[in-house]
Amino acid sequence: MKIVIPGGSGQVGNVLARYFHKSGHNVVVLSRQPRAAAWRNVYWDGETVGDWAAEFEQADAVINLAGRSVNCRYNNRHRRQIMESRVRSVRAVGAAINACQQPPRAWLQMSTATIYAHRYDAPNDELTGILGGNEPHAPDTWRFSIEVARAWEQTCDEFVTPQTRRLKLRLAMLMNVDRGGTFDLLLSLVRHGLGGKSGNGRQYMSWIHEQDFIRAVEWLIEHSEIEGVVNLAAPNPLPNADFMRGLRAAWGARFGLPATEWMLAIGTRLMRTESELILKSRRVVPGRLLEAGFAFDFPHWPAGARELCQRWRAGNARSAQNRSSVAANSAEQGAYSFSNTTNGAIGTRP
Repeated sequence: MKIVIPGGSGQVGNVLARYFHKSGHNVVVLSRQPRAAAWRNVYWDGETVGDWAAEFEQADAVINLAGRSVNCRYNNRHRRQIMESRVRSVRAVGAAINACQQPPRAWLQMSTATIYAHRYDAPNDELTGILGGNEPHAPDTWRFSIEVARAWEQTCDEFVTPQTRRLKLRLAMLMNVDRGGTFDLLLSLVRHGLGGKSGNGRQYMSWIHEQDFIRAVEWLIEHSEIEGVVNLAAPNPLPNADFMRGLRAAWGARFGLPATEWMLAIGTRLMRTESELILKSRRVVPGRLLEAGFAFDFPHWPAGARELCQRWRAGNARSAQNRSSVAANSAEQGAYSFSNTTNGAIGTRP
């Protein structure tokens, strides 16, 4: 297959590009800052149709992930950048698809599970889920995230693509072992004794294991009967207190200090991010995937957490071993150079 990933230079894009490239597919990543990789990287500005649009011809799937990172404080400048980067990139992708002689078979447009309401009472599936934005006492930052998600999806709906199937992927928290990802950050809290519940611990955590995320995306590309909104989340979300307890057990940590809301407010401000990721209750389930027969490898968090912890440890051990090898080689080369220099000096006559 030919897979084109606009905005694919971030963490989610790297997860997909690595997998599809390793599986022997033709992968093209569109990026504002192309860099060397095992797959092809092509420049685009994320706003206007350019030479990059030729990559869409005869593609099996376009997976649009483009958008400014939301890992920041939601000041006016950042809000404008977050919104505009998503809306403009979707319009560029849609316009490029409509200009194709042989358009892509599928357009998978990224969205987010945070579009659903903050609730504890019932899970949100694609059919009966309640979209957020009207919850009483919801912080302004939460409402902004929902506005962004709605604009993301509505912009995709502006286009008529009769030869290209469209899917809007409402992604929950992706759990993988890459540095700087959500799992890496949560595990860091556990490793430092801070992995207790956040706030009252009742808020639901919706998540998906990296392996299931990759399999679901590939499955959706192959199943031409599926279109529209699809929740990418494990079928068993759980309260934050249980989620962190499961992560501590998987790591082997006996305790974790809890964090109150005021502590999180201070901590996220110092880290220049928002507390929504931790405090908003996201009880999201993959109704359409389950109904269509997709089987999750990691439907429950304890097993997923154990597998991720094992791989995180193994990866960290390999990194340490590589660093030791590099240091040993450097020391050996240094000793060799010193020996040659010394021998030369001894054999020299004034």
